Amino acid sequence: MRNIPILHVTGRSLAEAYENALVALHNNGIRFRTQYDREGDPPSLDSTMDITIEDPMADPMIHKAFPGGFADLREYVYELEGLKDGWVKNVNDPEDTRWEYTYHGRLERYGWWKERVGAGSGTRSESRGAFCINQIERVIDKLAKQPFTRQAQMITWMPNLDLDCFDPPCLQSLWYRIVEDDDKSQWLNCNVRFRSNDAWGASFMNMFGFTQFNRNIIAAGVEKLTGRPVNMGRMNWHADSYHIYGKDIGQARSRLFDRLDTTRFEDRVYNFGDPSIQEMYHEEEPAILRKIEEMNARMRGT
Repeated sequence: MRNIPILHVTGRSLAEAYENALVALHNNGIRFRTQYDREGDPPSLDSTMDITIEDPMADPMIHKAFPGGFADLREYVYELEGLKDGWVKNVNDPEDTRWEYTYHGRLERYGWWKERVGAGSGTRSESRGAFCINQIERVIDKLAKQPFTRQAQMITWMPNLDLDCFDPPCLQSLWYRIVEDDDKSQWLNCNVRFRSNDAWGASFMNMFGFTQFNRNIIAAGVEKLTGRPVNMGRMNWHADSYHIYGKDIGQARSRLFDRLDTTRFEDRVYNFGDPSIQEMYHEEEPAILRKIEEMNARMRGT
């Protein structure tokens, strides 16, 4: 085979679309090596993937097969809200071993590639010369003023850093547009582009996290400015490389693919709106926040 397959799947809910994407990748993906393979690892399964979630807030939202728990999902949502932005290293310090980036940091402070001193949204730091712009704020403002704009986009890629980075951002862009239906109700549509997406190890948490980000940050921000409700329309998820690492294929088969013929879809998913699921999702919040604050304190040296 000389071409990477381009796969397209759709699901009404997040859990359905996620399962459909994994099955399509398992059945139709191509074998590929990666720069992260260890000696003896089998080749990965890879594809270019488009996933459309028609109703991102619909149940069943949670798939039981994703390798994580409710605490992991809640912590990731906190991360996308900016609570771990202080974990990013100073790129001018070769001894700094903190994270290369956070998605929230790239979206809220794009261009902050040096230690920032006094730089705000859309301003230039006098002392460092590092341009910094709050893309989240600007996108919300654009959508509030002109819901049908085609310019409500945020990006993460910074070529001056990322072309030479060992672990550059996988998320590349978020694009938004609001559709008004015949009843004058507003629906936030979103396109998400990943250059690389670990289908088994990360993609469900990514999709869940950005569903919550779109609802709690983008839609809520537009609502606050306009006074009008904003519903969640479809989310299209594009991954240039949607892959399962070779080392994970066995686990994916035992936890999902080998069970498809012997279990019902309803038994492979959770309803996020179920009170017991909500309780499990929220009960770890104090412990997660303590962990994040303890790490923040260590990063500050306090």
